[in-house]
Amino acid sequence: MFTGLIEQVGEIESVRTSEAGRELRVRAAFPDLATGESIAVNGACLTVREFGSGWFTAAAVTTTLERTTIGDWKAGTRVNLERALRASDRLGGHIVQGHVDCVGVVGAVGQDGDAHLVDLSIPAAFESLFVLHGSVAIDGVSLTVNDIKPSGLQLSLIEYTLRNTNLGDLKPGSRVHVEADVIAKHVRRLLEPYLRDASALNSLTDYSLEH
Repeated sequence: MFTGLIEQVGEIESVRTSEAGRELRVRAAFPDLATGESIAVNGACLTVREFGSGWFTAAAVTTTLERTTIGDWKAGTRVNLERALRASDRLGGHIVQGHVDCVGVVGAVGQDGDAHLVDLSIPAAFESLFVLHGSVAIDGVSLTVNDIKPSGLQLSLIEYTLRNTNLGDLKPGSRVHVEADVIAKHVRRLLEPYLRDASALNSLTDYSLEH
């Protein structure tokens, strides 16, 4: 579990294929890593395989590659890093699982006064998981939905976020990891049977009225 508060921005040093999958060597300044611990890399929960002074390795399997942008990463790619939440830590962001729901695409980036606005398109199947001023994790960063757009979401990034994450690198066409609030996902799952029944009832009512 994570909070979406980025601890540092690392950099991919190298990428190779190993028995573990697509293996990444990441430059990072964590002094006390342990093999087997979880770390969110651009919001995707990965496992530390090996580590040394100023670096660690993690691997992504096929399922992860299909749901993320990790297959596009290469040497020099900057990534947001957050280690797993400890029970004694402050929950300053929101509950982030490190399970990427979908990949969004930046449509526009602009400035409105002191607000750095990013319009993000997301697959239609995930749109119902987001509400105005609700929580969303973008590349592992805990953010607030600034507006709901016909094609997705609008985000408003503060200066601190731009300085301390890689989101300042976003431009039209950039692909990002999107994780919806876990509470929204559970609520939608619980409501699905009732929504299906309501849809079926409405269809039956419409048929009866037409005939």
